[in-house]
Amino acid sequence: MKLYFFCPICGNPLEQGFVDGRERKFCPSCSWVHYINPLPVAVAYAVNRADELLLVRRAHDPAFNEWALPGGFLEAGEEPHEGCLRELHEETSLRGEIDSLIGVYHREVEMYGSLLVIAYKVIVDNNSIAINHELFEAGFYPHDLRPEVRIPLHRKIISDAALSGLLSNGQGGA
Repeated sequence: MKLYFFCPICGNPLEQGFVDGRERKFCPSCSWVHYINPLPVAVAYAVNRADELLLVRRAHDPAFNEWALPGGFLEAGEEPHEGCLRELHEETSLRGEIDSLIGVYHREVEMYGSLLVIAYKVIVDNNSIAINHELFEAGFYPHDLRPEVRIPLHRKIISDAALSGLLSNGQGGA
């Protein structure tokens, strides 16, 4: 997120003050307000027909060399589910269908600031993976053989997906 010190409308220096219930920068001349909004991200909890989970090992920061779920930033004019499937295809060449929404999460990260993360369960068509420059490796893993995922949000998404699967199968407790 670009931080402003001068008004992008009229060029005057911004001031700090209480605007719309929060401390924000604003322009005293033209009333422009510097709202800092979260960046939208889509993440795929992608499984194959054998119900094995796709995990990728990242080749760039943030989370360099960590196992993760595929995903990335939404582009302007893109629906979240479209961005999820696009990112999955860009990173792994896999295509799939959205099965369900797992959840929507907010996170603050050092590299990008505020993120709004939308996670979907995706059923992929096949296991033919071809990774791009963003990854070191990728593969489908059964539950008991998965590499350790240490990114807290990705662990939460995996946990939430497992819980929603139990509940939708009628195995959840009341």
